[in-house]
Amino acid sequence: QVQLVESGGGLVQAGGSLRLSCAASGRTFSIYAMGWFRQAPGKERAFVARITWSGGRTDYADSVKGRFTISRDNAKHTVYLQMNSLKPEDTAVYYCAATRSTAWDYDYWGQGTQVTVSS
Repeated sequence: QVQLVESGGGLVQAGGSLRLSCAASGRTFSIYAMGWFRQAPGKERAFVARITWSGGRTDYADSVKGRFTISRDNAKHTVYLQMNSLKPEDTAVYYCAATRSTAWDYDYWGQGTQVTVSS
């Protein structure tokens, strides 16, 4: 089992920045990659960004490219999401997830952290 704990959410004005963290514990050696997703009120959960654990390959949703950066610290088993130039439409609960598979089936999820961007 892998446990994921997010932190770093909060309230920020449009144009501001936040950094989310996701700390993994347990069988972290089994992780192939980690990702961030978000769910806004009344909407389905959506992919934001992902990073492979070893090679550090990254992918982003078009809506956040150029504004968000995903990174990882292997020694700390932690993934970060640096969010800059935040917009009100970025308001959502952000979830961290981990997958053991190259098929990108996410096996483990965090509890979520709220990000609210005011206009």
